[in-house]
Amino acid sequence: MYRDYIQFKAFSRRAVILGGAQMALASALVGRLYYLQVIEADRYKKLSEENRISLRLLAPPRGLIVDRFGNPLAVNKQNYRVVIVAEQTPDLEQTLDALAQIITVNDFDRRRTLKEVSRKRPFLAVTVRENLSWEEVARVEVNTPDLPGVTVDVGQSREYILGDQAGHVIGYVGAVAESDLGDDPLLEIPGFHVGKNGIEKTYDLALRGKAGTSEVEVNAIGRVIRELNRDEGKSGAEMVLTLDRDLQKFAIERLGGNSGAVVVIDIHSGEVLVMASAPGFDPAIFNQGMTEAYWHELTSDPKGPLINKVSAGQYAPGSTFKTMVALAGLDSGVVNPQHRVFCTGEVVMGDSHFHCWKKEGHGSLDMHEGIMKSCDVYFYDVSHRVGIDRMADMARRFGLGSALGIDLPGERPGLMPDSNWKLGTTGVSWQPGETLVAGIGQGFSLATPLQLAVMLGRIVNGGNAIVPHLSRDLVEHDTVRPRPQPSFAPVGVSAAALKVVVEGMIAVANDPHGTAYAARIAEAGFEMGGKTGTSQVRRITKAERLSGVKKNEDLPWEERDHALFIGFAPISEPRFACAVVVEHGGGGSKAAAPIVRDVLLETQKRHLSSGPLAKGDESAPGGEG
Repeated sequence: MYRDYIQFKAFSRRAVILGGAQMALASALVGRLYYLQVIEADRYKKLSEENRISLRLLAPPRGLIVDRFGNPLAVNKQNYRVVIVAEQTPDLEQTLDALAQIITVNDFDRRRTLKEVSRKRPFLAVTVRENLSWEEVARVEVNTPDLPGVTVDVGQSREYILGDQAGHVIGYVGAVAESDLGDDPLLEIPGFHVGKNGIEKTYDLALRGKAGTSEVEVNAIGRVIRELNRDEGKSGAEMVLTLDRDLQKFAIERLGGNSGAVVVIDIHSGEVLVMASAPGFDPAIFNQGMTEAYWHELTSDPKGPLINKVSAGQYAPGSTFKTMVALAGLDSGVVNPQHRVFCTGEVVMGDSHFHCWKKEGHGSLDMHEGIMKSCDVYFYDVSHRVGIDRMADMARRFGLGSALGIDLPGERPGLMPDSNWKLGTTGVSWQPGETLVAGIGQGFSLATPLQLAVMLGRIVNGGNAIVPHLSRDLVEHDTVRPRPQPSFAPVGVSAAALKVVVEGMIAVANDPHGTAYAARIAEAGFEMGGKTGTSQVRRITKAERLSGVKKNEDLPWEERDHALFIGFAPISEPRFACAVVVEHGGGGSKAAAPIVRDVLLETQKRHLSSGPLAKGDESAPGGEG
């Protein structure tokens, strides 16, 4: 009995100790649960929501680009693309092989897809091909059961209305490169495109818009279960350009397949109405996918389709530069409008002979006639008297020799040499004969067609230093932000000197003795003035002159002269300036002046409120300049 009592007493102590321990553990557990669920409830609720809800960025629609009348130039269109999720297919390469039997999947698409799959988590979709046709979409959809992990997705891609007729101006978009990365989270969105050239690049930030968001529920490994909330964000701003879409098309078509450039500007505001460079390229190809064959074709073409010849093509200005020589002479007082020179067809300086384009000579001329007939000998004389440094200074005042700041990437500065430039560049002093060559726009001098149009605009607008631009308004969520209207400083040349040059250019196209009379605008109220130019691309040797220089059309294309013409209209109250370069086109009066005539006539009919519409006469003879 006693033994039983001792055993019971020992058991009771163990039970109390065990029970006490259990109670202590239970109390600690309850306390911890209370701490976590009550005291720390808000903190852990937040952490739970952050783990359960994933916030993802959505690419906004890119802003439209339109012309001055609201006509679309760059828009967005539905883009059907085929995507693949690696974890949903047992054999990725085999699935790609099967897909290639249904739609075109080239080697580049395949390599890129495999590379992206290797870099991404296996449950994320990777684009195999974009811009599927409806027929291709249907074929993929029908064969979906045999293509595990493959689906068709819908997005947006860029469409360019004018195609290769405005590719240099509008530019194009492309995938984000490492050099494009910055603070903008949009750049991290798979498949997001940024501006790579042209207006698309210059105004890329405004065109991008504001990212949207998608709140999705995800599981522990990050796979999407369902979408909880969606904000589409804000589309990019609409960019209104100064371009006239239909006039741009007209200018390109008027070039007629020639390699060259046409630019039209408003001489009072600097607005660019036409910026046409030919041949062009289709900017959509950079968005849709460039083949190696097409890239090789573009880069190896001697006509340079990737170069914007208006702002980046550099040419000797030829006889268009005689306007600068005349103004330098008049402004310095070295010569006056009555200054006369007798042209025999050549000038001899030392052992060198400098020829006039008119072999038999022009006879006696004053400045008005020198400009009208584009006499080389007259401007040899004036340039020799004025000197290269005065000519270069005048040319720079009118926009030659440096970039104008057009709102496009890739503008080239041209070159306006002077004695310091020659000495610093070559270590050799400037030679007197080089002044004569520079006086007719040859030698070292280089200018872009845009610079020539601005030069002309500054002459005929009374000497105001206009600056060209392409942007007009920015429309952001129904709010129009117009471009500020700048005031242009005067170039510092007298009105009397400008008048002499303007009247000489009016005679070029309207006097029967003018070099561009055959290309005049004969419709009353629409007449133009201008200046011819021919830019040599090679030196004509003495032997060639003695044996008879071949005509341009008898030479290989790349050895022919460039044809230039600058024109303004209407002569009664000038508003528009146009510059045309036809590469290897020959004489400016024959190849370039008729294009300027037609473009300026069309410009006036589209942009002036009234005027006669009679057809012009092209039958009269004209000269060369």
